[in-house]
Amino acid sequence: MLIDHQPYQMANLNSHDPQIALNNATGLAKAAKAFNVPVILTSVVAARGGVIFPQITDVFPGQEVIDRTLINTWEDPNVVDVVKATGRKQLIIAGLWTEVCVAMPTIQALGEGWDVTVVTDACGGVSVEAHQLAIQRMIGAGANMITWLALAAEWQRDWARGETAGALTDVLIQHAAGSGIAYLWEQQLLNTPVATTAS
Repeated sequence: MLIDHQPYQMANLNSHDPQIALNNATGLAKAAKAFNVPVILTSVVAARGGVIFPQITDVFPGQEVIDRTLINTWEDPNVVDVVKATGRKQLIIAGLWTEVCVAMPTIQALGEGWDVTVVTDACGGVSVEAHQLAIQRMIGAGANMITWLALAAEWQRDWARGETAGALTDVLIQHAAGSGIAYLWEQQLLNTPVATTAS
């Protein structure tokens, strides 16, 4: 579930650089698509808070965004029904803000027996303290924590898995900062002819 990556929430994001948080959420979305992980997109009162950023919705063209009025996503039966219809047992959640729209559904879903993992660097709070305390609360309730790149690596597991390696490499080039840059440089060096000296 990608929750509330919207302009209103981003305007008061102070735990992370907003551009990096959006980059990470977009990288997460693209990685999920590469590995055929079902993704639920949800916003809260989009008419006032703005629609989900196109960097994310463009990854899933034509997919409905479930717009809620409920602050706690897990209290919205429309969202829960879609999640249950996937047949999956584990929830992976990222959103804005960590202390509200991520912590509330995470803690409730854990209480209902779901296995929940939060992608911390694709989230963000109104302060560093709010983000960190929310993570502590969720860990205390039994949630797993991970970053988007670590999750993508767990999904890939082996670079010999050719059916996903290329797609994941494209995501890394676009969203993994130094790792993507290093890969492009490596490819350039590997494709550069070695100069020979005339004898």
